[in-house]
Amino acid sequence: MEHRIDTGGVGHLATSRILVTGGAGFMGSWLGDELLSRGNEVIAADNLLGGKQENVNPGCKFVKADLRKREEVEAIVAKGVDVIFHLAAYAAEGQSVFSPIAINEINIAPMNNLLVSAVNNGVKRFVFTSSMAVYGDQKPPFGESLPRRPEDPYGAAKAYCENMLEIFGRVYGLEYVIVRPHNVYGPKQNIADPYRNVLGIWINGIMRGKNPLIYGDGEQKRAFSYIEDVTPALANAGFYAKAQSQIINLGSEEAVTINEACKLVLELTGTTLKPEHIPARPNDVKYAYSTAEKSMKLLDYKTRHPLRDGLQKMIEWARSVGKQEPTYTLPLEITKNAPKVWIEKSI
Repeated sequence: MEHRIDTGGVGHLATSRILVTGGAGFMGSWLGDELLSRGNEVIAADNLLGGKQENVNPGCKFVKADLRKREEVEAIVAKGVDVIFHLAAYAAEGQSVFSPIAINEINIAPMNNLLVSAVNNGVKRFVFTSSMAVYGDQKPPFGESLPRRPEDPYGAAKAYCENMLEIFGRVYGLEYVIVRPHNVYGPKQNIADPYRNVLGIWINGIMRGKNPLIYGDGEQKRAFSYIEDVTPALANAGFYAKAQSQIINLGSEEAVTINEACKLVLELTGTTLKPEHIPARPNDVKYAYSTAEKSMKLLDYKTRHPLRDGLQKMIEWARSVGKQEPTYTLPLEITKNAPKVWIEKSI
């Protein structure tokens, strides 16, 4: 298998065999589409805990696999893979405080298994999709030079995975790129998940006739990133030489308050429903958004969809698939101090 690293443009990489973990999920399925459009062979691996097989492009080879099991990982990687994009995770940052065992098992064990198989089978590059959660509660906008100071188990797991990848890079010469996307939204997102992805929760709730819920005063600030903007840059991380051994934020710099985002969702859906404020979640970082300069320079990232435009596309898609009944996939392992709406499953 040939594998070419480009220093600039995307190029046509028809001979690259790529593994996308979490390939049936939101970001993973979009990435599969993008990599296929560039002429690559794509293997999409997923356990379907949060993803759906219908999300996977028919041009991809879909493999249902539990990446927590070393033998299942080895069976995929040993057949020959040039690049691994590791997106598989349970990205419920807020829930991780209350379900640390299940969420960290999902987020840590697969990384260990993939790294061992990558080294033993000569994988050329490993792209890890991390999270802005590794920054914790520091002064935004978060730049990549800030230390890792996670405030929750999910962020701590991502920080662990980043450290492991850096160690494997130093010890074994494994090429890697660490990408930290933030607040990505858009079509194919799991809007039935009541624990994560606030825009999807609101849109689904509005379609079900429920007032959008806001934790605390709503003055938390985030920068929401549209999936069509993020995906090409993420794909570039697998092939750009200038991105090698780098940590790169990925996403919009258009920071808005949760109140402002909710107001926009209400406007674009045309509903008469009103926001409902409920008690703040414990350990919720108030101001969390990142810089984008490095992704522009190293991955050719560009924000092409302001929040209004991206939301309009997501709402149109959500209406086409219809309202979804919330799915409480992972149970709360601790209920002390958990949001009442989670305990009562009333979202």
